[in-house]
Amino acid sequence: MTTILIVGAGPVGLTLAAELARYGIGVRLIDRSPRATETSKALVVWSRTLELLDRMGCTRGFLEAGLRAHGASIRSGATVLGRPRFDDIASAYDFALMIPQRDTERLLADHLRSFGVAVEREVELVGFTQADDRVEARLRHADGREERVATPWLIGCDGAHSTVRHGLGVAFGGATQGDDWLLADVRLEGAEAPPPDEIATYLHRDGPLVVFPIPGGRARIVATRGRTDPAQRRPDPTLADVQALVDRRAGGGFRVADPVWLTNFRINERKVDAYRRGRVFLAGDAAHIHSPAGGQGMNTGMQDAINLAWKLAMVERGQAAATLLDSYSPERTAVGDMVLRNAGRLTDMATLAHPAAQAARNLALRVLLGLHAVRERMATTMSEIEIAYADSPLSRGPGAGARWDPQQDAGPPPGSGREPLFVLYAADPARGAALAARFPALLEPAPRTPPDGSILVVRPDGYVGLSAAGEAWDEAERYLHALAAVPG
Repeated sequence: MTTILIVGAGPVGLTLAAELARYGIGVRLIDRSPRATETSKALVVWSRTLELLDRMGCTRGFLEAGLRAHGASIRSGATVLGRPRFDDIASAYDFALMIPQRDTERLLADHLRSFGVAVEREVELVGFTQADDRVEARLRHADGREERVATPWLIGCDGAHSTVRHGLGVAFGGATQGDDWLLADVRLEGAEAPPPDEIATYLHRDGPLVVFPIPGGRARIVATRGRTDPAQRRPDPTLADVQALVDRRAGGGFRVADPVWLTNFRINERKVDAYRRGRVFLAGDAAHIHSPAGGQGMNTGMQDAINLAWKLAMVERGQAAATLLDSYSPERTAVGDMVLRNAGRLTDMATLAHPAAQAARNLALRVLLGLHAVRERMATTMSEIEIAYADSPLSRGPGAGARWDPQQDAGPPPGSGREPLFVLYAADPARGAALAARFPALLEPAPRTPPDGSILVVRPDGYVGLSAAGEAWDEAERYLHALAAVPG
């Protein structure tokens, strides 16, 4: 069995490894760190990611470990400018699941072990070269021993300082913002603390302060601290520093206590131009990093991994042509651009410095957030259920590339089996079964009933690949013929 090599065992690498293992593909997942993440780091799993975890078969553990945030508030001191509600999200998971990254990694590692695969720790990628049919990689173990391995595909899920990206020599274009930010994981005490199922943003003339709920009665506070010389490192904040910011920007009324993590950070906004070079792929922070506003980073990376996994599996299993992999970079690059743009806009809005601009912003927010349509749009964007691949080389027909709503299908989610297969939806079950029989490596054998009279082909990751008229059987056949490793 050939073995795909994944570098980096954070949430992205774990997701990719688990999906490949579920599909029966040999995989090695290495990480130079001696242990998994021990801090909370990324905190939120959004609706679309939870839907995709359903396909993986591990949503239940996340729901049991996480806290459901049902909305957000945007405030100016004691004044609430608006309260977007996540109940408006058109998903069975109409909430933000607050869960520390250490628990996300633990749950994904447990899921990976259920397929007989464990993370190889203190193993470092030190170099690689590409050939036409493989990648030759050099690995270094904790005892200094070096190992040379050949892999058909190398995937860098190794974060913002990615060894894989550096090895490819690709530019990581973008910039570092000048402001220092404070992060504090604490307990909140006092009657005026924000509700424990709400993400609260306090806008202030000195900069924003945001409170995120965390399971176990804790909360995270994030706030700007102003600028320092980039060459200097600001001392880590103290609990008194955090309390002073809360008193000034949130109007006091609650206290912070029992800190478990106090640190500073700066926001980077960077992205590669393409997520693939030959037989090497990039995913997650190795390909894109951006403002934490909106909590999109980890979710976007995990969705990179899910997008890539079924394509690699179908090619490695001989189910689909190698050209299927050409769709990964354009699809996920477009999503990365969108997330970078949206997160940057949110950060820019929250950090306006001019008093007149701040006053205009607050007035506009108060008016706009009074409109249900605006609140619904905010919730939908944050949930990532509106992500679509309309311009993908895999999308054909009106509405192609859109998310297939799991709630409109009585059957199991596409892609939830032990092999990646497209799902055919056709009003004529006999002709649908005949088409599926001609492409058994691509399609589930039994067609499903479409919501209307059209022919639909839904991808293993739950997006519409083909949308065609109910009698356009030739079009459906051409679409599948182009995907097939051995045309039907």
